[in-house]
Amino acid sequence: MATSIRRSSLARPSLLRMASSAIAVATCGLPAALSAQDADSENIPAASTNLEPRAENGKQIYDAAQFTRFAPRTALDMVRQVPGFTIDSGDSSRRGLGQADENVLINGQRVSGKDNDARTALGRISADNVLRIEIVDGATLSISGLSGQVLNLVTRQDADQGISGQFKWRPVWRDSGNNWFDSEASISGKIGKGNFNLAFENDAFRPGAEGPEDVTDRLGNLIFQRFEEARVEGDRPTLSFHFDRTSEAGSIFNFDVKGQIFRYRERVDTRRVQIGQSDIFELFQGGEDEWNAEVSADYEFALGGGRLKLIGLQRFENSEFENFFGQTFTDGTLPNGSRFDRTGFEGESILRAEYNWKTKGGTDWGISAEGAYNFLDNEGALFSLDAMGNFQPIPIANANSKVEEYRGEVIGTYGRQLSSNLTLQAAVGGEYSRISQTGARGLTRSFVRPKGSLSFAWKPYPDLDFSLKIAREVGQLNFFDFIASADVVNNADNAGNPNLVPPQKWLVELEAQKQLGNWGSTTITFTAEKFSDIVDSIPITATTEARGNLDSAERYGVALVATLLLDPIGWKGAKIDIEADARTSSLRDPLIGNFRPISNQRKYRYEASLRHDVPGSDWAWGAGAEEWRPTVDFRLDQQTLFQNQGPYVWAFIEHKDVAGLTVNFNLGNLLGRGERFTRTAFVDRRDGPIDFVEDRVREFGLIYRLTISGSF
Repeated sequence: MATSIRRSSLARPSLLRMASSAIAVATCGLPAALSAQDADSENIPAASTNLEPRAENGKQIYDAAQFTRFAPRTALDMVRQVPGFTIDSGDSSRRGLGQADENVLINGQRVSGKDNDARTALGRISADNVLRIEIVDGATLSISGLSGQVLNLVTRQDADQGISGQFKWRPVWRDSGNNWFDSEASISGKIGKGNFNLAFENDAFRPGAEGPEDVTDRLGNLIFQRFEEARVEGDRPTLSFHFDRTSEAGSIFNFDVKGQIFRYRERVDTRRVQIGQSDIFELFQGGEDEWNAEVSADYEFALGGGRLKLIGLQRFENSEFENFFGQTFTDGTLPNGSRFDRTGFEGESILRAEYNWKTKGGTDWGISAEGAYNFLDNEGALFSLDAMGNFQPIPIANANSKVEEYRGEVIGTYGRQLSSNLTLQAAVGGEYSRISQTGARGLTRSFVRPKGSLSFAWKPYPDLDFSLKIAREVGQLNFFDFIASADVVNNADNAGNPNLVPPQKWLVELEAQKQLGNWGSTTITFTAEKFSDIVDSIPITATTEARGNLDSAERYGVALVATLLLDPIGWKGAKIDIEADARTSSLRDPLIGNFRPISNQRKYRYEASLRHDVPGSDWAWGAGAEEWRPTVDFRLDQQTLFQNQGPYVWAFIEHKDVAGLTVNFNLGNLLGRGERFTRTAFVDRRDGPIDFVEDRVREFGLIYRLTISGSF
C-alpha cells in the first residue's frame, strides 16, 4: 500500500498551455486562411456539397459520390454523415438474437451477431465498395421487428475490387497520461467466390482526473476533506474475421469469428485531512482481466415458395475481478483494508430459424423459432487485512453459484400494404424460459411470456414519414444480480437474489421524419414505456439488500435527430448536426413508498456540432458540444449521483490529403468541464436520518486528440 501522497497541482504543464494557446490562435485565423487558400486552389476540384437524397419507390437514396467531400475511408464514415440519421446498434444484452432491433441493414440483411454490431460491420467495409445508401421505413420491409427509419447499405457485388484495407491511429494526450494505443486496421478482399475481411482493433483508453472531496454531516458541517487522484488504464485488443458468399442461385452465407482480451486497471490515491487529527492515506485499486470469444454463422436459401434462414451463435466470456480498499495512518494506527475477488465464466448458445414468404397478393408472412442456453458460473471471495498485514477470509453467503437459463421462442409475422402509402407489420408469439441456480439458495423456476409487436408506416407526402410501433417485450436479466457481491469502497453490498424474474414492458413509439430538401432532414421520436417486474434495489432482510423485482414503473421520452445544411444561405459545405433526448420516469420506492425516478437512468442528453468542408480544398474544420445528466442511483442505505459540470466542448481541424492520409486534430474540453459525484449515506436506511454526505469534484483538463486514417 502507498504510504504517502501529494496533492497534485491542477495547473497544466507549460507545454500543454503553449500548445493550446497556439491552437486557439490558429483556429481563430482558420476561416481567413482557408479563404486565402481557396484563391490558390483552382487545381483542386470542388467536391459536391449536395446531400439532398432522391426519392425512389418510397426510399430516400444517397449515392456514394455525394459523400466524396468527407473523404470517407469506410462505410461507417459515410453513414455518420447521412442527414438526420443516427445508428442504433440495439441492445447487445437482449435475450438471444430475437427479432431485428438494429436500424442498419447491409445489402438488405440484418447483422447476425451480438458483439458483431452494425458499427463494427460498417467500419470494415471500404468506402470504395459502397454503391449507395437507402433510408426506408422498417415496417415496409419483410424483416420482423424493424420500424422507424432504417438504413440499408448497398455494396458492389459484381466485380473483384482486389485487396483493400484501411487503418486509423488515434493517440490522445492529457494531463493524466497519454494514450498511444487506440487504433484499428482491416483488410478486405476475395477468397474464391466469397468476400472476406480481417480486422484488428484496440479500443484503448487512459482517462484520469483529480480534485477535492468534502465530507459533511447532516447539517452541512465539514467533517474532513479528501484530495484524490484517479488514474485508469484499459485495453481491448480485438481480432475478428468475416466471410460471406452469395451463390448463383441466390443463397447467402455469412460467417464471423471474434476474439478479444480486455485489461482494465484503476487506481485512486487519496489524502484525507481532518482538523486536529493526523492525516490518513487511502488507496483503491481495481482491475479486471477478461477474454471473450464469439462465433456466428447464418445461411439463407430458397425453400418452397419462400426463404429459410438458419443462424447459429456461440459466445464465451471469462472475467477475473479484484478490488482493494485500504487505509494507512500517520499516527501509528495499524493499516486496515478489504479485498473482494470474483471470477465469472459466462456463455451463450443460440440456434435460430426464420422462414419468410410472400403471397401473390403481396402479403408478407413469416415464422421464426429460437432456442438459447445462457449460463454464469461465479466464484466470489471477501478478505480483510489483519494486524499482521495478511488477508483473512470473511464468509459471504451466495457468492459461489451457477445460474442457467434455457429459453425457447416462437414468433409469427404478417405484413401487408393497406393502401398506397400505409403499411402494416404484425408479430405475435411468446417464449418459455427455465431459470435455475445452484447453491444453498438455489431455485428452479419456469415462465411463459407473451411478446410481439404491431407497426404502421404511413407516408402522406413524399418528404414526410410517420411510424408507429406498439410492442410487448421481455427483458434480459443480469445473472450477476442472482449472486452476492461486495463494494469495498462504499460499503454497499449486494446479497444476491435467486427469486428474480425477467422484466417486461409495453412500448409505444411514434416517429416522424421530415425531409427538408436542400436544408437537410429531421427526425423526432416519442416513446412511452410501461414496465412490470422492473429490477431495482429491494430489502432482503432488515440489514441486507439486493436487486429485485418491483411491480411497475413508467418512462416517457422524446428524441430529436436533425441535420441542417447551410448551403442555401451561401455557406457551401457547412452543416449542423443535432442529437438530443429527454426522459422522465416514475416508480414506487420499495422502502419509503413515494414515487421517484428509475435509478441511474439518463434524464437528458444533447450533442450539437458544426462541420465545414471548405469547397475547392482538402480542409475541413468544426466544433461541437455535448452534455448528459442521469437520475439519482437509489440504494436502501444511500443514494449517489454522478453528473458533469457543464458541457464538453471541442474544436477540430482536418486535412484530407497529407501524403494520402486524412489527419484530424481535435482539442477537447475547451471550457474545462469537471466531474461531480455526490453520495448521501444514511444512519440506517433512507427512511432515517442522514449520516454523512460526500461531495467530490474532479477535473481532467484539456484533451488533445489526433486521428490519422488511410487506405490501401
